[in-house]
Order: sequence, then C-alpha cells, then structure tokens
Amino acid sequence: MGNALRLLQRCFEQQQPPAKPQEPLGPHGVTPATVGVSALARDLFNFDISSQVPDGLSHYVVSSKKAQANWYAKLSAAWKQTHPPPSTPAEAARLIIQTLKGHKKTDVEGLLQFYGLSLPEALPETLPDGTKQQLLTAPVVYRDISDGDTINVYVAATTIPQDVRLAVEERARARAIRNFTHADALQKTIQAAGFRIKDGQSNRPILEKKYRIRLRGIDAPETAMSYGKEAKEALAKMVQGKSLRVVLYGVDQYERHVGDVFCDGIFIQEAMLRGGHAWHYVAYDRRPEFQMWESEARKARRGLWASNNPQKPWEWRRESRNG
Repeated sequence: MGNALRLLQRCFEQQQPPAKPQEPLGPHGVTPATVGVSALARDLFNFDISSQVPDGLSHYVVSSKKAQANWYAKLSAAWKQTHPPPSTPAEAARLIIQTLKGHKKTDVEGLLQFYGLSLPEALPETLPDGTKQQLLTAPVVYRDISDGDTINVYVAATTIPQDVRLAVEERARARAIRNFTHADALQKTIQAAGFRIKDGQSNRPILEKKYRIRLRGIDAPETAMSYGKEAKEALAKMVQGKSLRVVLYGVDQYERHVGDVFCDGIFIQEAMLRGGHAWHYVAYDRRPEFQMWESEARKARRGLWASNNPQKPWEWRRESRNG
C-alpha cells in the first residue's frame, strides 16, 4: 500500500509542479495547470491520506458525500492497478467511465466535467458533419433559460485569461480582509468577461465559463409571442437543475454557440418539436427527422399547433424590426 501511494504521488509530481500552500487544489481552483489528469492524481492521493473528497464536487454531481467517497475509493484502486497510470485526459476520462460503470450517468458526467475531461465515447455514436466541440455543463438554473430555444450554460473553466485569473485572486484577497465592496466589483468584472465564480467549501473558488447556446434546428416562439411563455416553460421543465451535454457546431451572427442539447438521454430538440413547442427552423437545418417530428405534432395539434394559424417566430421578429 505504501509503495502504491508513493507511485501515485510521483505520478502527480511529474505532471505538475508543487503548488503554493495558499493556491486552491484541483480543478476547482483558478490555475489552468490544476485541471485534468494532474488534478485527478492529486485528489486521489489526498483521498488516500485523508479520506476526503475534493471541495466543490457537490456542485457538479447529485449524490451524497458518502457516495462520492465510495467513487474515490474505487478510482484510487483502479488507478493503482493501471500500468502505466493515465497520462492523458482521454485515458483519465476512460478510467472514470469504466470504474464507475453502473453509477448514475449524471454523476459520471458531472465528475468528468469537474476535471474538464471528456471522451469521444460520450458523444452520440454517429455525429453529423461539422461538430466542433462537446460541453458537459453545470446544472442549469431557471434564470439562464431565455426562451424555448436559447439557454446559458456554464462549464468548468480550463483555460483562464490572465486578467480574469488576476481578478479572481484579487477578489479572494479582498474577501479575506472583508472588503466586500471591492470583491463585488471584481465579481462583476469576472462576469463581464464571461465567467462565473462560486465559493466552494473552505472558500475555494470554483470558476466556470459561460456559453450562450442556441438550440440548433428549432425556432421557438419568442416570450412576447403567443405560446412563447409555454415554450420556455417546456424547455425549463426538461433542463432546470440538470447537467447537459451540448454538441457544438459553430457560432451564429449573435455570438451564440449553436448546438444539439442532450439531457438524461433525451435529445432536447426532438422533445421540443414532438411536444409542439417549437418550429423546425428549416432555413438553417435540413435534417429530415426534424420535419417529421414537427409534422407529428401538427397532426396531433400539440402545443402551439392547437392554434389554427400560429405565427412563425422569424416573421414576428421581422415585423418587430420593421416597427
């Protein structure tokens, strides 16, 4: 046991220089070098010594601290049995997925997101052309749902601009001396840069990057339109309080990330179309299944199709622009 612990410690030391005592540990800190494989190695080593799971993990998973400790015991044993130990993000992610097979999908994806890890195996088996990136998000809160086709999500920050990192560090110092006015001003600066900061246990900062997501291929009624509020509530019912998997394709003219959204195994665009909560946005997406799902809802007169002649959102926006 002692030899295994020393091997695990050497693995961590080779991958990352020792941090300063005041520096936050693991991916919940603000230093880019603390994410990924080295963070997992460090946290497993710390768990073997203290039986404590990392601060901030509960923000990303749904199970209890006792369950989290069970995961880390399994992961620690699996790590020691792997020769050579994981050295790349893909290998570390594969170890987590294989070791925790049978556990809640939300927990496994949350743990991966906590360490900024992802695997090609976590994507749909067949990806459409043009896929750029996959995100595993923090749980969605209601205020981040704009309408039935646009949502803000937050992802563990792995690359942090220098000015944001300095602002986070200065905010921590301001809070330490109880200068909350200055700390709040710095928080606004961090938010304006597209990041969100939360305080985990022991006041260690959790930094997350904001992505504004436009659901690809659908167009829901605007909130000011007839059925607009109902469409937003339909989306909120599916995603509120849950972590999402988002497959990104690019950025639109409004700097929103266009992507397919999945939650608990459900393809959100499909659910919105089948429920009659959105139109197939055929001008930007020609997937035939989208048209089929919309047609099914039309025939059944579900959602917005209960109206004889619902207004198209793109026409409503054009009329609004024209006064």
